[in-house]
Formats: sequence, C-alpha cells, structure tokens
Amino acid sequence: MRVSKFPLVFGFPLILGACATAVPGIYTEPKAGFANISSQVTPAIGKRTAFAETQAENEALKKQVHAMVHRKTISADTAVQVALLNNKGLQASYANVGLSAAEAWQQSTPENPIVAIGILGIGAPELGAYRAIEGLIRSNVLDATTRKQRTAIADANFRQAQLSAVNDTLALANQTRKAWVDAVAAFEAVSYLRRAKATSDAGSELAMRLGETGALNTAGQAREQAFNAELAGQLAQARLNATRSKEQLTRLMGLWGTEVDYYVPDALPALPRSVGRVTDIEAKALRNRVDLRVAKLGLEAQAKAFGLTDQTRIISDLEFIAGFEAEREIEDGETETVTTPQVEVEFAIPIYDTGKARMRKAELSYLQAANVLAERAVNVRSEARGAEASYHAAYKIARHYRDVLVPLRTTVEEEGLLSYNGMITNTFELLTDVREKLGASLEAANAKREFYMAQADLTAAIYGGGEGGGGAGGEGATLAAGGGAGH
Repeated sequence: MRVSKFPLVFGFPLILGACATAVPGIYTEPKAGFANISSQVTPAIGKRTAFAETQAENEALKKQVHAMVHRKTISADTAVQVALLNNKGLQASYANVGLSAAEAWQQSTPENPIVAIGILGIGAPELGAYRAIEGLIRSNVLDATTRKQRTAIADANFRQAQLSAVNDTLALANQTRKAWVDAVAAFEAVSYLRRAKATSDAGSELAMRLGETGALNTAGQAREQAFNAELAGQLAQARLNATRSKEQLTRLMGLWGTEVDYYVPDALPALPRSVGRVTDIEAKALRNRVDLRVAKLGLEAQAKAFGLTDQTRIISDLEFIAGFEAEREIEDGETETVTTPQVEVEFAIPIYDTGKARMRKAELSYLQAANVLAERAVNVRSEARGAEASYHAAYKIARHYRDVLVPLRTTVEEEGLLSYNGMITNTFELLTDVREKLGASLEAANAKREFYMAQADLTAAIYGGGEGGGGAGGEGATLAAGGGAGH
C-alpha cells in the first residue's frame, strides 16, 4: 500500500489577502512625511529644515553649518537656521516620523499565512509501509477583516507624529532665538558693567589718595572701596552668565569642536519704532497652533481605536485552518484515491473575558483624549492673550527706559560735568552721576531683552513651540546703587 497526502489548496488565504488595502505610497517613500513637516515649518518661522539619513547628507549639512558659524558673528536668524539643520535631537524627532510611517506600512500589509508541512511514516512503499505528506495553511480571519481599522489608527498616529515633529521644530527655533537673545543681552550687560567698573576704579583710586592726604575720612574711603568691590563681583557674575548663555546657545545649535569659535553681537538690536496689535490673536492661535492639532489627532486615533475594540469585543482572535489530504492506496495492482478535506476554526471562548473591561478602557481613553483637547484649547486662548499683553507691555517698559530714564540720567551727567568744570561740584558727585547713568543704561538693556523675549513668545503662542516659561539662560544684571549692595 502507498499513501500520499498533498497540501491544501492555497486559494483561501489568497482570497483573504485580497481584502487587504493597497499600501499608500506615502508610507514607503524615502523620508516619509518629512515634506509635510517642512511645508508647515517654513511659513511659520521662515526657516528651512532638513532630515539627513545618509552619511553624504550629514556631510553636506556640516559644510553648510561650518560656512554659517565658523569664526563669524551670527545673528538670531542664523542661530535658528543652524539649529534646525544641526540639532541631533530634532533629527531623532524626524526619525520617529519614519518609524510611524513604517508602522502604518506594516499595519496595511496582510499577515503572512502560516504553512505547516509534516512527513509521516518510514519504510519502503513496495513493502506496504505507510508514508504520508501532510500540509496545512493557517490564516487569521480577523487580521483581514480589521486591517482597515488598524491601518486608519496607524495613519492617524503617523499624522500625529508629523505634527509632533513640527512642534518640536518650532520649539527648537523658539528656544534658540531666546538663547541668542540671552547671550547677547548677557554680553551687553558685561560691557556696561565693565565701563561702570572703570569709573569705580577711578573713584576708589581717588578716595585712597585723598585718604593719604587726610582730605577724606576712613568711612568715605571704605564706602568707595566697598562699592568697587561689589561692582567687581557683579562684573565677574555677568561674565559667567554670558559664558553660560553662549554655551546654552551652542548646545541648541548642536556645535562642537572648532565650530564653537563663533561670536554673538555685543548688544541687542535697537527697539523698533513701534509695534502693532495682533488682530484676532485667539483665532489665529486656534487655527495655527500645532500642539492643538496634535491633540485633535490624538482624539481621532482614540475614536478609531474605540471602533476597533468594539468590533473585536467578543472575539479578539479568529484563525481559519484549511486543507485537504489525498490518499492513494496501491494494493494488489489496484489504485484507489481518497480525498478528505480539512477545515478548522480556532477562537477563544469568551467565558471569563467578555470584552467589557477592554471596552471600558477604550471609552475612558477616548474621554481622556477629549478632555485633553478641551484643556489644550482653553490654554491656547489664554497663552495667546497673555503673550500679546506681555509683548506690548514689555515694549512700553523698554521704550520708557530708552526715551525717559536714560535721557534724564544723561542730562544729569552732562550738567554735573559742567558744574565740575566750574568747580561747583566735587569729583565724587560727578562719578556718582556717571554710575547712575550707566545703571540706567543697564536697566534699559535688560528691558530691551525682555521685549525680545516677549516677541519670541508671541510667535510661539500663535504657531506653537513655546516653553511656557522664561528665557533659556542667564540672568539680567543690575548695577549697584552708589555705596549699596547689588545683585
């Protein structure tokens, strides 16, 4: 007797596979989703970004960065552009978009059928030994019937990853601009304190000489020397703040090696002549804020996940196993063939887990996403209003220092110099006038820094990427009052 079993007909899995949705080309193309990211970043901040996947692309970006920063004085726009091209954390965010595209590609691809082949029986067929070849194919029915829902969820996650990358890009641009403002303001503070220190050195030297002649008592000498010592500490702290602020800017730009040999200006740009109001800022923020759109996509993904959970609430795994066997028996010269079909269905019996717990989790996840979106919308409106109010208030304060306080202190200094030349006032009064004028200039510089910080926050409030906090680095310096303590 000779018996042979042949594999099943492969048509059933192929029929299930025909239900598969065609894989969208966007998932399989190089740098999937990056073009959409770039198209949203450029209109918002006027800068380009890049995603380097190969060594050649990385080398090309390095050359561009080198040309922009090496031994050059960089502007805020240059710093932002360098960060968008060179920051490795941002590159990792872009890679995450590619990962989500690959996941969507995977979900839209039919699950491979499982083939099982076995050989039964050992011996020579002519001796009547039993020999059989058995073949089966296992195919998951739910994989085919739920693929559309799973692909929709993966697509929502893919779009959400793109918007998250856009928000990361805007956040990096905002942080870099504010770090540049901080660094420049810190160096501007150093320049004012250095000039104040030179004036204080002259006063301290004069006090010492007058003390030697007996024209100035010990208290007067100590007062001038204490002020000089306080100013020396403030200058040292300002230099440290400037170093820290520049290092923060360097980190955001992703620079190292000889690329750190760049410079920033010694002073922030002058205040603009005027600033206009932003009309309908809440509506603009609601329309443009990327983090709000991310929350909307999160809600959409939860809605699709809820539908998938509802579809698979009772049966979460269903497999169809099909095949047939053909037995051919040869005995006494006669051949007989017997064909037997094989069909199996495997699924879990919902005795204990009826799917109610999974449905409850899906419901609460959707409710959570809805509340997150609602809270985000409220916060976006508030941040937009607050950013506009801070922007205009900071401008008015900075203009007050520039147009009122500094001119008044300049007038006092000039009149004091005239009195000194006319032998009406003494040297210490003149030095005090000079110090107070430098102190007013330093306060004006700090107010100007706050204005440019508020300007960056206003852009972030409209488009996204804000930090919800203060500047990126160092603290503003304040010139010590004559004879008093400073900070």
